[in-house]
Amino acid sequence: MIEFRTSSFCNRGSCVEVGRTPGGTFLVRDTKNSELGPLEFTREEWAAFVAGVKAGEFEAS
Repeated sequence: MIEFRTSSFCNRGSCVEVGRTPGGTFLVRDTKNSELGPLEFTREEWAAFVAGVKAGEFEAS
């Protein structure tokens, strides 16, 4: 079973959860719609996303 963690920035139900498969891919799902299933990302895709977040590429304007 995959254990999902909820973002520490979760507020008022608008949350995402992240889990890791035994094979090393990352799963991301919406807490309000977890029955829809997660999006799956390779290690490389996840690393690129995290690097982008740290670099401020996704800041709201």
